[in-house]
Amino acid sequence: MDKNEAIDVFSALSQATRLDTFRLLMQHEPEGLAAGEIARQLGVPQNTMSSHLAILTRARLIEPERQSRTIIYRVVVDRIRQITSFLVQDCCGGRSDLCDPLVAEFTPCCTSKDPSHA
Repeated sequence: MDKNEAIDVFSALSQATRLDTFRLLMQHEPEGLAAGEIARQLGVPQNTMSSHLAILTRARLIEPERQSRTIIYRVVVDRIRQITSFLVQDCCGGRSDLCDPLVAEFTPCCTSKDPSHA
């Protein structure tokens, strides 16, 4: 990811409804949510939500998938990896011990909650 792509991502997320939308979709990975359900849960008119979804899609943070007459939106998880890597690529001047707490922040969200996978 280059600097201009990062700016596009941050620009897309720099508005409250879009940030709320993105975070809601993160909670619903990998199944995603229908556009109407996103609008309903966030209390946003559907035409306004369409504009926000388009901006997030152009930044490649989310992607739509048509299922019959419904459009399901999902987060592009690889894009999150790219922006996170961009932010920390020069982390701590090569001192991994300083980055360990940062890495630890991501571990709880990425471990299985299913005890059979422990």
